[in-house]
Amino acid sequence: MNESIYALHRGQSPLLVSLPHVGTLIPEALKARLVERALATEDADWHLERLYAFARDLGASVIVPRHSRYVIDLNRPPENTPMYAGANNTELVPTRFFSGDPLYRDGQAPADDEVRDRLRRYWRPYHDALADELARLKAEHGHAVLWEGHSIRSVLPWLFEGRLPDLNLGTANGVSCAPGLRAALMQVLAAQQSYTQVTDGRFKGGYITRRYGQPQAGVHAVQLEMCWSTYMDEAPPYEVDPQRAERLQPVLRALLQAALAWRPDA
Repeated sequence: MNESIYALHRGQSPLLVSLPHVGTLIPEALKARLVERALATEDADWHLERLYAFARDLGASVIVPRHSRYVIDLNRPPENTPMYAGANNTELVPTRFFSGDPLYRDGQAPADDEVRDRLRRYWRPYHDALADELARLKAEHGHAVLWEGHSIRSVLPWLFEGRLPDLNLGTANGVSCAPGLRAALMQVLAAQQSYTQVTDGRFKGGYITRRYGQPQAGVHAVQLEMCWSTYMDEAPPYEVDPQRAERLQPVLRALLQAALAWRPDA
């Protein structure tokens, strides 16, 4: 295990929770090339390890990276093709904030050889570990469920119009998981009245969901993109709001429990 790149907790259930954007580490050599604003890693998926801490008690495996998405985005394809055609996208190695402003000082953005090096150094170890853990879970349980946990500011005009629903479930339009699992999760979302929600809206699942979600091969993947406003302050220093977080966690728990209760042969 490459503990300098990611941390992996191996559980006893078919569920793997991946949190690919929680990292905040930026290598010292890179810091001087970034604009000062970037050092606060404002586009991180803040506090998700804390919100999903209960997943271990449910028997889930959990994998998290150490480094910021500004170093490399683990949820983008290695070929650096856009995730959402016709819309603004950040790259495999981002050069812009989610606001559209430049991340790098003038003339300091990485060239192709540096992108390839970061792919080798940071991206591949995470994906190798993710794939190996899914293979282990499938071998032990007959199937595996990959839960992609994400969060984002509720209003980001450069990336999407208006305000996002609070909870955004993505299944690549039903391709990345079995219909029964999708339906079970949608039922949980529909049963709660605290949050607005949508399935396969603006966020349908990123590269990880689309790449590893192969229900015909026994691996089912879903993504949940949550608005920061459901559990934290959306302005610096991006602190958790304990009351909002406490209100949200039962919904998260119900979703993960539904994923665990679902069976391919049901």
